[in-house]
Order: sequence, then structure tokens, then C-alpha cells
Amino acid sequence: MIQVDQDLLNSLLAQAKENSRLRMNMDMRTSSADTSQRMLNALLPGTEVPIHRHEETSESVICLCGKLYEIIYEESVAKETIFKEVDRILLCPAEGKYGCQVPKGAWHTIEVLEPSVIFEAKDGAYK
Repeated sequence: MIQVDQDLLNSLLAQAKENSRLRMNMDMRTSSADTSQRMLNALLPGTEVPIHRHEETSESVICLCGKLYEIIYEESVAKETIFKEVDRILLCPAEGKYGCQVPKGAWHTIEVLEPSVIFEAKDGAYK
């Protein structure tokens, strides 16, 4: 059994500080046969998460502590691919803004404002 409490969040944030990527995730699946994706992700300001999308599933994001933006983009292709920001969603439980649903196929990234831990869930096995 995994208990998600302040000690666990503090431990993940401490591990993120030691990681050159300034983040650390924890797989919450119960076995490798579990075909969902559920994880805790500890994120520090300055971490860089490339703009990406999940073509087959939406993504649920719940902020357990800290403060960050989930940023949604639309893709424009001319001579080169350009991403235009279309939405910026503040996630901050201290302000009553707990989470969001990133639509299937939406390009997105995050901007971390304070050390944060989020819970992410998606359909399908991790690739």
C-alpha cells in the first residue's frame, strides 16, 4: 500500500532537487500488467517539460501542493511548426485551483512557479 502524505511529497521534492532535470516521478501502478498510467510527479521551478501531446488519451492533472501553470497550445504548420499558446490554467490548491483535464491530442506543457507535486492519470500503458 502506498500512502500519499506530506512525508511522501517531501521525499519526492527532495529527490527532485538532486535530479538534474529538477523533477522526480513515482509510478503509482500496482503491477506492470496495469495498463493505465498513474504517477506522482514532483516538479521544481526551472524544470523543462517539452511541449507534447497524447494522441490516444486525455490526461487528468491534480495538484497536491505548490503552484504551476498547465499551458495548452495549438499547432500551426507552415514552413515550420509553430505552437501558439491558447490557454494557461493555474493549478494551486492553496487558491482552490486543484486540477484540470488536458483534452486528447492537445499540445501542452507546464510552467512551475513553486515546488509542486501533481498526480497525473492517462489511459494506456506507459511507452
